[in-house]
Amino acid sequence: MDSPDSPSEAALALLQLRQRRLAVVVESPFMAPTPEGLERNLAYARAALRDCLLRGEAPFASHLLYTQPGVLDDADPDERALGIEAGLALVDEVDKTVVYADLGVSRGMEMGIERARSRGRPVEFRSLPGWAPSSPQKPKP
Repeated sequence: MDSPDSPSEAALALLQLRQRRLAVVVESPFMAPTPEGLERNLAYARAALRDCLLRGEAPFASHLLYTQPGVLDDADPDERALGIEAGLALVDEVDKTVVYADLGVSRGMEMGIERARSRGRPVEFRSLPGWAPSSPQKPKP
């Protein structure tokens, strides 16, 4: 337990972010065959963003941004391709690609990994505690 005078985990991450300014693109699964699977993937992606932030990184996850209601329809192949390409165009300036692979590596994630490697950007694979392919939901916000 932190003492009242010790900085919080978020405060320490903020200091790291200000010092390092490390921008990362997050790769995690999005599409799923069921609504429950999609919700699991969304919860996992949000947990991945939190993990990055608490590491003092500035994460970008196009699959969480462009799939918001009223933006693009991920079920439409043309709109999905547009979202993927827009995300890939923006990430050319990031420092690293981080791949959260507890739930597997999708074709969209493979495209992001290939793009990073073709640009000479480091790719780092990560896991989140408590997540596995059979995990029903997020363990902690």
